[in-house]
Amino acid sequence: MSPDHTPPATEPVRRVRALHTTRTVTVHQAYAPELGVPAARDGRFPAAWKRERMTWIKPSFLWMMYRSGWGTKPGQETVLAIEIDRAGFDTALRTSCLSRYDPDVHTDRATWQRQVKKSPVRVQWDPERDLLLRPLGHRSLQLGLSGDASGRYADEWTTGITDVTPLAHEIHALVRAGNTAAAAALLPDERP
Repeated sequence: MSPDHTPPATEPVRRVRALHTTRTVTVHQAYAPELGVPAARDGRFPAAWKRERMTWIKPSFLWMMYRSGWGTKPGQETVLAIEIDRAGFDTALRTSCLSRYDPDVHTDRATWQRQVKKSPVRVQWDPERDLLLRPLGHRSLQLGLSGDASGRYADEWTTGITDVTPLAHEIHALVRAGNTAAAAALLPDERP
């Protein structure tokens, strides 16, 4: 790994990389404090969390930092690391479909549209980021959960919620100070 947290050139374009154990996968989300703080405190999403809306989960810490501006963007000031049951994560992947039509994957656009209507989970591959939040040559997974998948995520699959906002701010401060080696040492150990 280089000092800016760039993986080797042999990294596949699409591969799930996450902090994980045999039983759990850690994903990230960022919320306004009125949702994020009680979620971390209570270890579950509060009643104000809308189960009927699509929610996007990101295994990549650095992609979450890119999306949330290191936990500084309005409405994303509380960065959460959410441990979910590995079986739930696998179920989400099994019931997913790509968020965009891909002629290399789908036989035709109509077939993809039918799949989108049936599936409660969307897969999106976005450029992974380095410590300076520059795009890398490989992609990072995002899962959009809706309907039954969103409810199961909140009520069944989530096994723990941790507020990692202080960690995000600490890593960002080290990056701004030019100490990328110390910043990289604090990153979650995300493995394939």
